[in-house]
Amino acid sequence: MDVTWTPERVDLLTQLWDLGLPAAEIGRRLGLTKNAVIGKVHRIALSPRVVTVLPEPKRNPFDFNGPSCLWPFGHPGEDDFHFCGARPLAGRPYCANHAAVAYIQPRDDKSKAA
Repeated sequence: MDVTWTPERVDLLTQLWDLGLPAAEIGRRLGLTKNAVIGKVHRIALSPRVVTVLPEPKRNPFDFNGPSCLWPFGHPGEDDFHFCGARPLAGRPYCANHAAVAYIQPRDDKSKAA
């Protein structure tokens, strides 16, 4: 591909770059490849794009990294819904604190035995 960078094409490249268009879109508009656009941008020393820090993705409450307590806090669908996440007891879905709440020992009811 023979690319002729006329002053008009360089001006258009600069305008589109300053508008924040992606290199691939600029290439489509100029009939060039993305790499040709990026190469010219570097050669004419256009200011680099400011990379904004993206917010950390919202944690999916159902993603687990190993064993963790499944005691829920809040209601599914709410922004603050999450699980306890502490280390569970062996063979149980809950940590010691939540297992004490979840598993209630039945009382000996002597009246039913008689």
